[in-house]
Amino acid sequence: MNVRSQIVGCGSYLPERVMTNDEIATFLDTSDEWIAARTGIRQRHIAAEGELTSDLAFNAADSALRAAGIRACEVDLILVATTTPDKTFPATATRVQAMLGAEGGPAFDLQAVCTGFIYALAVADSFIRLGQVDTAVVIGAETMSRLLDWEDRSTCVLFGDGAGAVVLKSSNHHAPSGSGGRENLPRGILSTHLHADGRIGNLLQTDGGPSSTGTVGTLKMSGREVFRHAVANLASVLEEALAANGMTPADIDWVVPHQANRRIIEGTIRKLGLDEDRVIITIERHANTSAASIPLALDEGVRDGRIQPGQVLLMEAMGGGMTWGAGLARW
Repeated sequence: MNVRSQIVGCGSYLPERVMTNDEIATFLDTSDEWIAARTGIRQRHIAAEGELTSDLAFNAADSALRAAGIRACEVDLILVATTTPDKTFPATATRVQAMLGAEGGPAFDLQAVCTGFIYALAVADSFIRLGQVDTAVVIGAETMSRLLDWEDRSTCVLFGDGAGAVVLKSSNHHAPSGSGGRENLPRGILSTHLHADGRIGNLLQTDGGPSSTGTVGTLKMSGREVFRHAVANLASVLEEALAANGMTPADIDWVVPHQANRRIIEGTIRKLGLDEDRVIITIERHANTSAASIPLALDEGVRDGRIQPGQVLLMEAMGGGMTWGAGLARW
């Protein structure tokens, strides 16, 4: 008998304010056509003044818990993947814990930028597999608009704010006898695969930090180099995840990618020979919400009925660091 973590609920939250490309064009030398053609983005959500990352995270987590039918007092672990915490400390996760009323268990933040949700999912999955916790809430939440230079059209048009969350629950799985196959796959997280290469971290970073400048800084990116590394590394880690589970692209029902740039998504799935109609794409309406983008897309796919029980999902992301990773799960 094997202990696995099963996703039993998901939720999301987007700030009320929507900023379109046309609005950005009123204060920058750009246009809706220029932005959409290069990124696939038409609009993004922007957190209101006084609306914090913890507020977004709480709403997404509360939605996920309600979808799972689990009370906050049953939660043993809260992980918040974020690049934009409320404060340098304490961890945003502890604020979310207090807001939920889920006291007592560990709560901490994890920072791997856009790959943060995959990293946090892997950590929570390990906690459950080791028997240290039974129920975990994994949240990706960002207020990326607070890190942007709104005079830099190469970066400010790319990002938005939002949060998504999943609830993981331990599940005892009896290994099936006889031959394998999709029908014998357990429900839940099948595997996660994490990577980083700090040598190229300067390709995507902020120009500030508590110990360097005393400020949070603003986002800086070498777009062409990031694109090149993203397509190659994402295709590689997706192949790694498939190989680890004895699968081929034909076995995947849905790819739920990080929503960084439509061209990156298209380039990655083309390398794997996947059809776009098997990919959950939300970038047109959400833009790049960093660690929140995968759980936001996942929740949308569940709510609109595309993702069905028993289907196999492949999640992937690449972010500053540089970090990248993938997770394979059966819904």
